[in-house]
Amino acid sequence: MSLLRTHRDFRLFWIGETINRFGSATSSVALPLVAISMLDATTFEVGLLTAAAWAPWLLIGLPTGAWIDRIRRRPPMLASSAVSGLLLAVVPLAGDLLTIEFLLLIAGLVGAASVVFQTAYTAYLPTLLDPSDHAEGNAKLHGSASAAQIAGLGCGGLLVQFAGAANALFVDAASFLVALSCLAAIRFRERRTDTPRRAGAIREGINLVAHDVWLRTLTIFGAVSNLALMGYQAIVVVFLVREAGLTAGTVGTLIAAASSGGVLGALVGRRFMRFGTARALLLCELGLPTLALLIPLGGASPWFYLVGAFGVSLGVVGGNVVKATFLQSYCPPDLFGRLTATNAFVNYGTIPLGALLGGTLGQTLGLNPALWITTAGVPLAGLVLLASPIRSHRDLPTHQGTGVPGTTADSNRIRTA
Repeated sequence: MSLLRTHRDFRLFWIGETINRFGSATSSVALPLVAISMLDATTFEVGLLTAAAWAPWLLIGLPTGAWIDRIRRRPPMLASSAVSGLLLAVVPLAGDLLTIEFLLLIAGLVGAASVVFQTAYTAYLPTLLDPSDHAEGNAKLHGSASAAQIAGLGCGGLLVQFAGAANALFVDAASFLVALSCLAAIRFRERRTDTPRRAGAIREGINLVAHDVWLRTLTIFGAVSNLALMGYQAIVVVFLVREAGLTAGTVGTLIAAASSGGVLGALVGRRFMRFGTARALLLCELGLPTLALLIPLGGASPWFYLVGAFGVSLGVVGGNVVKATFLQSYCPPDLFGRLTATNAFVNYGTIPLGALLGGTLGQTLGLNPALWITTAGVPLAGLVLLASPIRSHRDLPTHQGTGVPGTTADSNRIRTA
């Protein structure tokens, strides 16, 4: 039986997260278009706007992980949802106060709330589900997130075209309030943690990643991959509007159609694991993303962009399902928040750098050369996986102490709290 039928609390969690992702996808189109259409922002400023949303991972990511490991995870998720909804609702009401600096501030504050939510969310899910349900839960969440993104991107472009870019942000604000209601209705209550606050908590999370070959490989790969992904995503809306000559509604529809690869990725990622989790990861993260090289040809025909971005979405989401299931079984529960924060600090920390890189290259070299450079980095990031033990294994280990001798777990260098 499906978790959505048998598990009430997971069903609420899934509904809230899916609607939240729909709203976030709407604003991912609306915010750049607010900057372009209402503030006449430059390519660099659009890239800077994307960077501001992700920069909080570099500033507060690590201490947030140590904090989340000491507390119940649901209360900070509730608070961050409320704060994000209120902040986004302010933008359409700003009037003459609406400037690029104001948008940067809002993006940064919403990004900070997202750090808290995402860290708590990642650590909360394994406590909500039994270990045997993790793969199904991850597949359903990633699949619905991709479907919501498709709908949100398409609606975002249409809302901007017919209601105005700023007003489209009301949809994202409302989605956070729905997510808040669903979280509040969950009956499951985590046990109170006994983990005390102490010096060195952040260092334990860093050591966990740095001294374990599996975690280290996935973290480095994620950082390189996100640098390239965000490099092209930060400027692709500008490219499609200014180089391909598409309207806001068409851009939203095109990006939504390309993102449908994520829905397929969530389905096939789980099925690929039957042939080996390590093999599935290589196929999703190295094979499929080579289609990214078609994206810069989108100026000649939008179909090139559609096929290229579809392949990237399919591979990224499929790989995320594999990685999430691996981490939930492999990492000690009392270190999961710090693992999430350390991983995100490195992975998400390159996202603002990628956005700045894309914006800078687009401003100095032009949009087309910038897209060629950044999209080439997407399949090249997969070489990190080929240079690791993942290349020679059928499956990723299911718990620490298995797999490659000499890892942290085998040498007992990791101390759990």
